[in-house]
Amino acid sequence: MGLIERIFGTVFGNGRNVVRDTVEVFRENAEASAARGAEVQRDAMGQYGAEFAAPAKGGFDRFMDGVNRLPRPALALGTLGLFVSAMVAPLWFAQRMQGIALVPEPLWWLLGVIVSFYFGARHQVKAQDFQRSIVATVKHVPQVVDNIDTIGRMRATSPGVADAGLDARLAAQALRTDANAALDAWRAQR
Repeated sequence: MGLIERIFGTVFGNGRNVVRDTVEVFRENAEASAARGAEVQRDAMGQYGAEFAAPAKGGFDRFMDGVNRLPRPALALGTLGLFVSAMVAPLWFAQRMQGIALVPEPLWWLLGVIVSFYFGARHQVKAQDFQRSIVATVKHVPQVVDNIDTIGRMRATSPGVADAGLDARLAAQALRTDANAALDAWRAQR
């Protein structure tokens, strides 16, 4: 026993496993890899949740949101107003369009860039709000599934919905069909 004990003590002694340590040089430890993968996924989900957490908005933020909502309706209504003014007062409209014809081309490019960035940024903000609302909605899925199951069990075709218990008269009354004048008329026509 002394020789075998010394061999095992050399290979596995001192709280170390020489075989395992040697193998881990050539092959990754699967358990440690799974633990690292779980930690990375947990951190990524935490970061994702923090990114889409809705911050509390103050009065100034709500006011600025209202101001940010003005340009699109103003542009749409202004364009419709131009069409109306062209029909109502064509000379007035023609004078204004001659003034717009004098605007240099680089200024039109600048206006295009400003409008593009504004609407692009608004689109980005709205897309993030939409993703936030999806995350909030997904939280309600288990409750909705339970509600659907409960409602499904309440259908007239579900077994036991109209359970009369031990009352034979009530059971016979539940099985009796009611008169349906429209159905009787339809059957008479056939």
